Amino acid sequence: MNQSLTTQEGSKLANRSRTSRVFEWFDERTGINKLLGKALDEPIPGGVRFAYIFGSGLLFLFISQVITGVFLAIYYVPSADHAHTTVAYITKEVTAGSFLRSLHSYGSSAVVVVLLLHVLQTFVYGSYKGRRELLWIAGCVLFALMAGMAFTGYLLPWDQKAYFATAVGTNIASEVPLVGEGIKRLMRGGADMGTLTLSRFFVAHVFLIPSVIFFFVAIHIYLFRKAGAAGPISEDPIAPKQKAESFYPRQLLMDLVFSLLLITALSVFSWLVPAELGPKANPSDTQFLPRPEWYYRPMFHWLKFWQGSQSFIGIIVIPTIVIVLFVGLPFIDRKLERRPWKRPVGVIVFTLVFLSFVTLGVLSYRDDRRNPAVAAQIAKQRKETEEFMRTPFEPETASSSLAAANIALADPLAAQGKTIFEAQSCNSCHGDGGIGTPAGAKLIGVGAKMSPDQLITVLRQPTAKMAEGGMTPLKLKDDEMKAVVAYLRSLK
Repeated sequence: MNQSLTTQEGSKLANRSRTSRVFEWFDERTGINKLLGKALDEPIPGGVRFAYIFGSGLLFLFISQVITGVFLAIYYVPSADHAHTTVAYITKEVTAGSFLRSLHSYGSSAVVVVLLLHVLQTFVYGSYKGRRELLWIAGCVLFALMAGMAFTGYLLPWDQKAYFATAVGTNIASEVPLVGEGIKRLMRGGADMGTLTLSRFFVAHVFLIPSVIFFFVAIHIYLFRKAGAAGPISEDPIAPKQKAESFYPRQLLMDLVFSLLLITALSVFSWLVPAELGPKANPSDTQFLPRPEWYYRPMFHWLKFWQGSQSFIGIIVIPTIVIVLFVGLPFIDRKLERRPWKRPVGVIVFTLVFLSFVTLGVLSYRDDRRNPAVAAQIAKQRKETEEFMRTPFEPETASSSLAAANIALADPLAAQGKTIFEAQSCNSCHGDGGIGTPAGAKLIGVGAKMSPDQLITVLRQPTAKMAEGGMTPLKLKDDEMKAVVAYLRSLK
């Protein structure tokens, strides 16, 4: 028995020796041991605190967004013809596709929340003081880049909400003097939004902005380690005097617990309340009311106060002043005093700006509810989104408009009806080839549901529901009406 134990212990020692030799071989070529030592032995003046978890939480969320984004990009096609269909396929057909898309969608909101908490903690603790100007500026750049990620990613589903909200956002760029219109055309790839807009936003969202974020994250971490942790509000930011505690193990454990709570909350929410996808974008829909995500609502409501010649002040001048003051905070507040109650001016200004943003967001939602017409339209849009989510996925088999055109050309009467159909702008609501849009029902197969006489009746006298949706009586001669009916019956 003793011999057996000795053999087992020898085997364990041999395994350990092999593992040790492999690690030593890897360490000699990479210096990983020294790097880990520097990373984990970071001294934290005054000891570890839960207040320091937000930076690591942001890094974790960004990595989570990158991973889920890669899986989504596998299926995504950045074109006006196929983008919405591919996102619908991910949401309705791909195994765990809806869950992954929800993680990515809600993750963007989580990034904004944790980012605001990180900024709030940094300001309250006065952690921008004491030779940390460049660290603060790098953080501000990362703030702007995260906002850019949210803006560029918002368009990619190419549904009604994404299209019209992005149209409003790109129109804001045209308010910049001299170069505004050029910036707008650069973002859109032309005067109107289409495939070029999608491809540019996709490249910016997937390649350009993330690469710059990785670069500035490295700079931010380097500058943070160079300046050192600021410590509690009572600590000297330049020459800390309180007893320091190593980042490992307690602060690392706190950061890991926070990251675990974040991914758990996101996973539960994504599973119980999957992210929705609305009907495909229809640029000709003049009734749709665009509303951005909650974190852009304050700016959306702010724009309502500045119309006409005053828009330059509200859109350019005032936001520029706020941004300059925010970025230049370490250069403006140069005293080493970090206690909030000892720097009332900065705290009051920061609080007022923060509360103003919250108030603007609340007012935006409140005004929508109080305006009956707006509330009714938003409720209608909400219903259309719910109906789209309930409908099964419809794959793209071929160009519906091309197929319809070929069918119509096989019948001269139907071909005439197609010309009348488009001349009456019926396709602006019902889509080319009657494929349907959020503004008008799908007409494919309507000939099998209704007789020619029934079709003529509803075209000349739309039902109450059709009239409510914007359908107007079609006033045509008998021979023209027969041609339109022949075209509708050819849509199979």
